Amino acid sequence: MKGYWPNILLLAAVWGASYLFIKVAVDEIEPAPMMAMRTLLAAAVLATYLGLRIGWSRAVADVRAAWRHCVVLGVLNAALPFWLIAWGEKHIDSGLAAVVQASVPIFNALLVIRFLPQERLSLTRALGLTVGIVGVGVVTGINPDGGWIAVAGALAVVASSLAYASAGVYGQIAVSDTAGPVLATGSMLVGGLILLPVALFQLPTQTPSWQATGSVLALSLLGTALAQLVLFRTLALYGSSRLSLVTYLMPAFALLYGALILDEAITASTLFGGALILGGVALASGAVRRQRRSTAPART
Repeated sequence: MKGYWPNILLLAAVWGASYLFIKVAVDEIEPAPMMAMRTLLAAAVLATYLGLRIGWSRAVADVRAAWRHCVVLGVLNAALPFWLIAWGEKHIDSGLAAVVQASVPIFNALLVIRFLPQERLSLTRALGLTVGIVGVGVVTGINPDGGWIAVAGALAVVASSLAYASAGVYGQIAVSDTAGPVLATGSMLVGGLILLPVALFQLPTQTPSWQATGSVLALSLLGTALAQLVLFRTLALYGSSRLSLVTYLMPAFALLYGALILDEAITASTLFGGALILGGVALASGAVRRQRRSTAPART
């Protein structure tokens, strides 16, 4: 457990900063070219890491062997959610986007119940799903200053959460014997290639500022490539249940970045809706039940 907290805090800090980078860049660079650059640069870094780690010929062979999974994940875990988040952040604050994104485990639980019959809907999980969905409604629907376009932006981020959750369920059902870095490399490459044709028609008409350019580079190298490597290392060392703590920490980092760097207001509806979402996640994912079970032997 010595390296657990550094990994978790690094992942939460980097992912939380991704919303800041998007918000800075999206004023000058459209979502498609921004995310095409993000995915293709990340794919190049991940491919280099994979080639140096297992050899170039084996890396190519492994990615080719998993091409079907890479296509599905490239759509659901890269191209579609990346574009939706960037479009959403054209109309809402970065911190709000991160709070909405914390709903991914809620949608994951809903899809698991639908597509994995062995997963039962307990009373606690049903309560968690209800609370989490109400939280999503509070965050996306209460925004009088932004108007309907802000609601549309928040709903775009909700749709990205559904895409991420779908990718997670697909991975749980269909992907079992493919290494994480292989899937990360292939899916980022596919996601970039999907976005590239649209991106070519939406290139900036003038050279972006250094802030926008630096934000895209940071988003690609830190928020995507580095985060993927830390993610899979943490998952391998500590398991998915301990990794899920990132869900609770990431919105706090994003809200802090937005308030300190972009002067974004932290509204009561954002905090209240975020609390409902995270509470729903804790109940729906079984975190509360696991905590009770783990503490019972100590009390005995």
